Amino acid sequence: MAIKKVLVVDDSATERHVLGDILGKKGYQVVFAENGEQGMAMSKTEAPDLIVMDVVMPGLNGFQATRSITQDDTTKHIPIILCTTKGQETDKLWGMRQGAKDYVTKPVNADELLSKIAALG
Repeated sequence: MAIKKVLVVDDSATERHVLGDILGKKGYQVVFAENGEQGMAMSKTEAPDLIVMDVVMPGLNGFQATRSITQDDTTKHIPIILCTTKGQETDKLWGMRQGAKDYVTKPVNADELLSKIAALG
């Protein structure tokens, strides 16, 4: 599956801008959600090929949103890369248990993120 459209879910306007810049320069169509609830809704309405999900957000956090998206029949095929400041191995393991396909820590290394996306495509 070729990845063309990426949904970035992050409550930080700065992080959305940084991720949008990295992905946009590589030709991805980028859409944005500001929280977990919006991310879950947009995973259905926008039908992205990939979701880059923050973890620490008000309301529904990234772990909860990832679990919901990966357990929903209409969205479970969409790979999710968690993108967070939570860099502990236990956080990574927990994220993968929620259904995430990969995990990157902030500040995001553009090459690392892009290579993980390429590995999924």
